[in-house]
Amino acid sequence: MLYRTHHSTGLQLSAIGFGGMRFESGDDFDASAELLMAAYNAGINYFDTAPGYCEDKSEEIMGAAIRHMKRDSFHISTKCGSADAGPMRASIERSLQRLNVESIDFMHVWCLLRLEQLQERVSKGAIGAALKAKDEGLVKHVVVSTHLSGEDIATVLDSGYFEGLTIGYNAINFPFRAKALEAATKHNAGVVTMNPLGGGLIPKNAERLSFLKGPQDRDVVEAALRFNISQPAISAALVGFSSKEQIDQAVSAVENFKPYPATHIEEVKSHITASFEGFCTGCGYCLPCPASVEIPKMMDAYNQKILDGKDQAIISRLKWHWGLTPDVAAACLQCGECEEKCTQHLPIRERLEAISKVVAQ
Repeated sequence: MLYRTHHSTGLQLSAIGFGGMRFESGDDFDASAELLMAAYNAGINYFDTAPGYCEDKSEEIMGAAIRHMKRDSFHISTKCGSADAGPMRASIERSLQRLNVESIDFMHVWCLLRLEQLQERVSKGAIGAALKAKDEGLVKHVVVSTHLSGEDIATVLDSGYFEGLTIGYNAINFPFRAKALEAATKHNAGVVTMNPLGGGLIPKNAERLSFLKGPQDRDVVEAALRFNISQPAISAALVGFSSKEQIDQAVSAVENFKPYPATHIEEVKSHITASFEGFCTGCGYCLPCPASVEIPKMMDAYNQKILDGKDQAIISRLKWHWGLTPDVAAACLQCGECEEKCTQHLPIRERLEAISKVVAQ
């Protein structure tokens, strides 16, 4: 396993981290804990979870596995999305109990959807409560998880509250996150990435995205993971595993790792900017919709059109993957709330209108 320094903290993180958002057997704690132990035994030492993940079972699943790990051999990360001091403190205490640890290595101030929410987390006390918990030894490092634009993430780091950040970053959306990595380097802040496989979009479209592969890559999954950790600012890339085979594949991707040369990165960037209108990464921050339109599902279907070039791809995706029909997009009020919250500044209203018109054709 490749280990990398989490910059300001100096901690050594496995380049592949375990993302605990979903487990194939969430109701089977033993099977899920065994999967975590397989990752641990393969050299993975960074485990990321949050209240609410896996129907609110993820922290307890990780706690079951942690009983069998040496405390100084791994790093645990969790989160709290409340703006208020009391709920932040309660969340930290609950997470400590669920995870079976005396301290949380990385406590995330979670879900900064808009830049003004940073000040809200300050004024209502959440950040102060996290920092107090750090002073008490309950938390080792206070960090932030966000899908804000690169420019806004730079402002967040300028605040001086955070030692690191977790951001969505992959070979498809990386042009939108470049300034975030620049800011992290400036502040010597550690970076962990989520969605390195584009929420499954990359492996599902391996042929179309074959240009991601470098000379030494066996497949696009390997390429996508190596693309992430080729960035010097990035310490670890989180992968949501559901099988031991997936763990082996990800660990294999960083064996004998050599960063991609700058020329390959630029070639990938040229392909992305020339060939794609902009993918929705499915973060869900566009919700709730005043008209109850299931925007991420609609945008996921539009992703398929971007890849396939045909309206039929929208119909097939909605029908067979989501059990929906394109006409539901017509409920859009054109209010623009979703676009204000979209971290990738996608033309959501325009795309919803295009989806709704597929029915009329």
